[in-house]
Amino acid sequence: MAFFTLGELIDVIIMTIAVGFIFSGSFKRPEEEDYEPLKQSYGRFNWQNIWFAVIITAPAVIFHELFHKIVALYFDLNATFHAAYFWLGIGIILKLINFGFIFFVPGYVSIGCASMPCTFTPLMSSIIAFSGPFLNLVLWLGSLALLKFNPGFIRTRKTFAIIHLTKSINMFLFIFNMIPIPGFDGFKVFEGLIQAFF
Repeated sequence: MAFFTLGELIDVIIMTIAVGFIFSGSFKRPEEEDYEPLKQSYGRFNWQNIWFAVIITAPAVIFHELFHKIVALYFDLNATFHAAYFWLGIGIILKLINFGFIFFVPGYVSIGCASMPCTFTPLMSSIIAFSGPFLNLVLWLGSLALLKFNPGFIRTRKTFAIIHLTKSINMFLFIFNMIPIPGFDGFKVFEGLIQAFF
């Protein structure tokens, strides 16, 4: 069985481009003298800004979901990646009307038993749920370490912007996703741990 189906690959490509477009006004490529990486830019369709936003958002958002899939497959479960087309559409509309701050769920992984009897335990559910935020934690701390301990690696404003924004978005996604309220990864993590050990 292939790791990716054709449908999943198409979903990843569409989600990558859509997320890049949605955040292209927020994560601007450094060109201007008064460069502010989180400053909104309205009224222009700029492919350079779209691809720059893809570089920032794709690892944070898409790899987050893919880590859920990888860990679920490790536990011999069925796992399928899906782009959340409804929410991507909402994000694109909000971007087009210059709504400002945009936060949405661009994709998800559906997980189920590969065979019967099902061996999907609460602890497995907790580990799978934590795998996505864990990826964000690694990217957050890795980029923070680069900024703090290896400043010689940062030779251009563009490199600095990529690392700085990678740190910021992954810190936000890790903390936000670990909030223990229903629908969030954090809720599934703590729910699985409680069921497994108490």
